[in-house]
Order: sequence, then C-alpha cells, then structure tokens
Amino acid sequence: MLVDALFSTYIRYRLKRIELYRDFPIESQLKVLKTLVDAGQHTNFGKIYGFEHIASIADFQRNVPLQDYTSLEPFITQAIHGAKDVLWPGYTKWFAKSSGTTGTRIKTLPVTKDSLENTHYAGGKDLLACYHQNVPNRKLYSKKHLILGGSNSLQNIDQHAIVADLSAIIIDNLPIWTEFRRIPEKQIVLHADWEEKLMLMADASMKEDVAIIAGVPSWMTTFGKLVLKHSGKKTLGEVWPNLELYIHGGMSLAPYQKQLDTLIGSPSMNFVESYNASEGYFGLQDKLRSDGLLLLTDAQVYYEFIPMESYQGLESSEVLTLEQVSLHVEYALVISTSAGLWRYIIGDTITFTSISPYRFNVSGRTAHYINAFGEKAVVMHVEQAISQWSAQQNIEISNYTVAPYFDFEQGIGGHEWAIEIPAEMALSADAVKQLDDCMCNVNSDYDTKRTNNLNMLPLKISILEPGTFFAWMKKNGKFGGQHKIPRVMNNRTYIDELLTFHG
Repeated sequence: MLVDALFSTYIRYRLKRIELYRDFPIESQLKVLKTLVDAGQHTNFGKIYGFEHIASIADFQRNVPLQDYTSLEPFITQAIHGAKDVLWPGYTKWFAKSSGTTGTRIKTLPVTKDSLENTHYAGGKDLLACYHQNVPNRKLYSKKHLILGGSNSLQNIDQHAIVADLSAIIIDNLPIWTEFRRIPEKQIVLHADWEEKLMLMADASMKEDVAIIAGVPSWMTTFGKLVLKHSGKKTLGEVWPNLELYIHGGMSLAPYQKQLDTLIGSPSMNFVESYNASEGYFGLQDKLRSDGLLLLTDAQVYYEFIPMESYQGLESSEVLTLEQVSLHVEYALVISTSAGLWRYIIGDTITFTSISPYRFNVSGRTAHYINAFGEKAVVMHVEQAISQWSAQQNIEISNYTVAPYFDFEQGIGGHEWAIEIPAEMALSADAVKQLDDCMCNVNSDYDTKRTNNLNMLPLKISILEPGTFFAWMKKNGKFGGQHKIPRVMNNRTYIDELLTFHG
C-alpha cells in the first residue's frame, strides 16, 4: 500500500541518522552536550551554575553538581506554576507522573516540546526504522497499532500545567495522521479507570487489523487474556492475523515469554525491546537478536555513569563519561536532557554488553538490591534465576518479589521469595533447592556466601495466591500502566505486606 511505500522511503533517511550516532557515539555526545548547555544558559538553573562559562566536559562536571528529584523539585514546582525559563527555555506545559516501580512518592517530571520531539518520538521512530531494516517488505505500517499505556487522564494544575502518565502525554501530542493507525480512539486510551479501560480496549480492538502491540509485559499478558475471553478465540494470532511485532519495556520479558508465546500463538512473532522512561528514551533493540540495547547518543540526552562499587548518591565522586565505561560493570545512570533534567541520577542501573557499538542491559535500580549478607543481589540476578527455575519446573511465573529474612537464633539469614503460584501446585523441597542453585549460578557472591550455610541460609519460598500482587496494587492506588512491585528490596516492607495481605 501507499503508506508502506512512503514509510520505506522515509526510513532510508532515518537509518542514516542511526548509523551516524551508532558509529560515532562520542562525537554525538559532545554535540548533544554543547546543544544542551547552549540552551541552558538562558535558564534560571543555567545562570545559577554558570553555564556561560562551560566550554568542556570538565567544566560541566565541575560547575554543575549531581542532582536527584529532591534537589530539582523546587525548580520543577516553579515551572508547574507557570514560571518561564526555569530548567529549559520557555514555558513547560507537560509534566509526567513517574509511574515505574511502586514507591511511596510520586515524581512529577518535566516534558518539553524539545524532549518530546527529539527524545521520545525520535527513539520510537528509530526503533521502527531498525525493525524495518531487519524485517524488510513488511506491511505493518498500513495496519493498526495498539499501545497499552498508563491509566491517568490529563490533569490541569494551576491552569498552567498538564500532568499525566508519559504515555498519555505522548498520545495526546502525536501528529494527526497517526490517529488513523492507532487504536483504540484517544478517549478510550486516556480513560482514567484502568479496569474499565482494559475492557473498553479489548472490545474496541477485536475487529481491527492490528500488526503492532506495545506495553509492559505484565499488563499485556492480562490484556491478551481479556481479548481472548471477549473474542472467544484461542490465540491473539486468530484475533489479529497480521500481528507481527510486540514492542515491550519497563520490566524483563523473560518471566512472561512463555505465557505470551501461548497467548499470541505465532512462531513468527517478533519481540523488540525499548527503554523509554518518563525521563527520556535511552535505548532500543536495533537487532532482532542482540545482547543489549543500542544507546541513543544523539537524542538530546547526555549520559554519565557512576560505578555502583563507589556509588554514594549525590556525594559520588567517581562520575564517568561514555568513553570511560567498561564492559560488564554496573553503573548508575546520570542524564542531562532537553526536558531540563541536569546531571540527574535517574535511579536505574545498567551494564554494557558492547562498546562498539555501545549496547547495554538495564540491570536494576540503585535502591533495589539485596546486600544483607554481602551477596550483592540485583534485579538482573533474580530475573535470570526465576527464568531458569520456572523453565526447570515447567511453571509460569508472573509476579514475585525477593527480600532478606533473618534467623536471629543462628545469627544469619537468607532470601525469601514471595511467588504467585497456582493453588493446585505444590513445591517440593528439591524444587526450592533448585531455585537456590539457580541463584548460585547467576551470582558468584551469593554462591560464595551460601557455601556450607556459613554466611547465608537456604532461600525460602512463600506461595501467594494468583492475583495477590494486582489486588495489593489496586488497594494501594498503584494499579495499571507502568506500576509494578520491586523485584528485590533490601528490606521487608513490601514482602511483609504481601504475605499478610487479604484482598
């Protein structure tokens, strides 16, 4: 069709841009930093920290201290209430409610016109361009695209700003021509009640010709089951015969892969990962089968990296540039963006799998780890372990969380896993040991601490009824969209609530 032919022509231009920043990442980053600093000179933040005197990376790092949400919040509040030129030139109209891993504090992050166009939209266009190159002659651009975004509707604050989930902001600002490709209609997509919205989306999409679906794996699994229930079909491939691409992100796909394969029912289905957070679009899967996401080095985001071995939050003294990073070292990600986030510690941790080009995996969160016994367990470790173990046990695991337990009689403790498992299943002692073995396989520090039970006791599994996580999240106002319970925590706050929860 004409739209596919036009897209193929456009994509050739897009691929040249991708090749440029993929092959010349350091040069791209220097260009981005200059662009950001030049614009930042005209802001209140830039005047405070002497942006007009910044002529190098060293100047930038010397003049501008590391930031977190607490330190930037006074500036963000000014922008929300209508102040001009605060963190980025001009007025900022849009603010994204951070809706990632469940926490007690909601963050409200600026989203400017520049960051929408040159970061979020640029990343999405680049991902589709890479897919088109990897899977040529596809007709998906003349088909429909279904995005399972957040549940928050647009909210006006002080008549100056609009606050919503990032997905709602992106959808509300998309070019008019995209409305012909996206389903369902905007009114449904922005519906505030998450459960009602899922049902409306299922009903509205069943008779459409959907080729692309996008969303967080946990909620896409739930939505897929709802579509099958409403349609009476056995697979999503029967509902949407031209379905070929699932764009996912926000959490590991591995625990949901088996369920999604069954739901979709098509061996030719392609799964492509993106890293699009409220703070910016940072990475995409540029190859169908690659170890890691390509770092977007020319998307108005300047990156810095703090080795987690020396991480001290805002007091961290070792902050590296892209050309200084090493393979397989865990780093806290620091960003400066055209949204006005300057040297902002985003809270995510990454490890590089390649430096030519720069590809990486998201390994966890700076606040989400377990090191109660020196085991240094992070999200990546538990995701790998549960994936191996669920395959061994031939069971599907969607929701789980891990925290330390303490045995004060023995003076040590171990890890407790709270896992949703079907009621009819019973776990043997050998099955529990196998999960312990999987953790030893993926984490050498854990393996060392578990030797002869000297520093750590065997892990424990506490079984939760299916639906416990969703019920807990709903009760606590964290239901839908990108919300999720942390996979690992160094304290028992969440696990104790889940273990005693009665919906």
